[in-house]
Amino acid sequence: MKAILIRMPVTARLERVGGMVSGQALAALADTSMIMALAGMVGEFVPAATTDLHTQFLRPGTGPAIMARAEVIRLGRSLAFTRAELSAEETGKPVALASATLALP
Repeated sequence: MKAILIRMPVTARLERVGGMVSGQALAALADTSMIMALAGMVGEFVPAATTDLHTQFLRPGTGPAIMARAEVIRLGRSLAFTRAELSAEETGKPVALASATLALP
């Protein structure tokens, strides 16, 4: 399994009260990173559909950027199973965990 790493800069549009990154932005980052992990595994972009996305928010995402590390756990003929860990770039502390099932074309 080869993992990919994506950096999402935190901007005012992503922040909520107290300088926390919105849950929607974190879930979108997790989903995108898992699609990119699939592309990295097969060597090209795959127009996969997210059929299941589970996100656990562990602590507020703060700081200049959020990092996402994602990997494909299992790749089948019709489904890919993936996971991602999001962490604050500044502290390295985990912010969220996510898993997704992706339907392949």
